[in-house]
Amino acid sequence: MSTVITTRGLRRVYGHGSSAFEAVKGIDLDVEEGEVFGLLGTNGAGKTSTLDLLEGLSAPTDGTVEVFGLDPHAERKLVRPQIGIMLQSGGLPAELTVTETLEMWRGTCSNPTTVEAVLEQVDLTDRKDVRVGAMSGGEKRRVDLAAALLGQPRLLFLDEPTTGLDPESRRSTWQLLADLKASGVTMVLTTHYLDEAEALADHIAIMHQGEVSVSGTLHDIVGAHPATITFDHPGLTLPVLEGARVEARSRVTVSTDDLADHLCQLLGWARSHSIELTGLDARTASLESVFLNIAESTDAPPASTPAPIGATA
Repeated sequence: MSTVITTRGLRRVYGHGSSAFEAVKGIDLDVEEGEVFGLLGTNGAGKTSTLDLLEGLSAPTDGTVEVFGLDPHAERKLVRPQIGIMLQSGGLPAELTVTETLEMWRGTCSNPTTVEAVLEQVDLTDRKDVRVGAMSGGEKRRVDLAAALLGQPRLLFLDEPTTGLDPESRRSTWQLLADLKASGVTMVLTTHYLDEAEALADHIAIMHQGEVSVSGTLHDIVGAHPATITFDHPGLTLPVLEGARVEARSRVTVSTDDLADHLCQLLGWARSHSIELTGLDARTASLESVFLNIAESTDAPPASTPAPIGATA
């Protein structure tokens, strides 16, 4: 596979001097052709600023970014026809019908498919004559996706694509994105739904305070973090669990890289003392637990930190 997106030392600074705010702090990313790349981030992580740089909407303060081997900002005329962008909020005209909206958008594309084709893809054929302003939030998101697909993009940026969708529509959208991936479309996905990233993304990067905290496949990211066992404190001296980290308060939390062995030791100890481990919960690490661990790892910047409009992402 070829690399579609490459960044090296990518930085984005807003403002100058003492009021400067560094939203993106020298990140390296690689997105391979035909994959879904999940770009996740805690609040104010710099995710949106990073997307602006990848999409060519702004130039980096320092470092490099290449899309299809080109500078997406300086060579935007060559890059833009090959990408589709689904913004977090589309801002489409409320008074136009779905068909009118997409026909208008189709006129901006270099190599468009038909409106009928994208309406069928997003399951809106029966709503084609409805005004956009009269649609539900979930339906508007599907119109946004249809607009992003009109240009038959090789690279698709998806910013919160299933916000406002009901569970059935979310699953339908996931299947549509899986079909697009199978056809060779590369996607960069941002989402607050971690199960969505787990279901769709081949590789994931989690940003925090302008930096990439972890990246890799879901298996790599989750596998590098410990499993946990929690239970109510039984009021006895706990057994020694070699290799585990134990925090004992009113509830006991055991962090372990060997869940099966340490769970067996605890259950055997409880049986030998004729006690029940109430509130027992044992689980492997998940993307959610990794994400929350990153979010809680460092304090947020103080409220007095200068942050010009658009600096936080």
